[in-house]
Amino acid sequence: MNIIQLSELPEKPTNPDMEIPESYNIWSVSYDHDQNPTRDLEAISLRETLSGMRFDTCLELGCGTGKNTLFLKNIATKVIAVDFSEKMLKGAKEKIPAGNVEFYKADISANWDFLSKKVDLIVSSLVLEHLEDVRPVFKKAYSALTPGGIFYVGELHPYKQYSGSHAHFENDAGKFSLQCFTHHLSDFTNAASEAGFQILAVREYFEEKPQSGLPRILTLLFQK
Repeated sequence: MNIIQLSELPEKPTNPDMEIPESYNIWSVSYDHDQNPTRDLEAISLRETLSGMRFDTCLELGCGTGKNTLFLKNIATKVIAVDFSEKMLKGAKEKIPAGNVEFYKADISANWDFLSKKVDLIVSSLVLEHLEDVRPVFKKAYSALTPGGIFYVGELHPYKQYSGSHAHFENDAGKFSLQCFTHHLSDFTNAASEAGFQILAVREYFEEKPQSGLPRILTLLFQK
């Protein structure tokens, strides 16, 4: 088992300037098995935030190996899951071989050609940190949602980013540090307001109970 220590940066990362999709292609080999508190705590926040809700169609931005897709396919009649890493998608397809999920290889910073009609729910888990400007995604999400539709965002908390944390991993291929951008809480809320969203909820998730130290996950829920 590989251990991901997101509170510290890896020493002498391998190819630190590697494109993010290729980094995730390499990470896909060990992603599901790594000890990763950020991934696991965000999964909890997603399930708690959307618990009890039901949707017709869900768009999952950055589905990775499908760990959250397994939950989403149970609360939505149809899930459209996209990712820009071919090998992460391969893992997701192996995990969810058939049923109500459609997978697409796509870069969400480009046109969303994978959508043929509007959806009721859009989910973005640990994705926006890789985008320098989050405003275009909020605008696309607003346009892609039905009236009253929900946009869920789960990210590494800015406080953790301020302390030096960001996505990186180590496996047999070496040490890799992924390009990430620090987004303040106001960056998310301002982008949402500019796009036309209403803010429904802002939640923070801590590793320790009772809550202590810096929150690890920031969860935001918006409505069109």
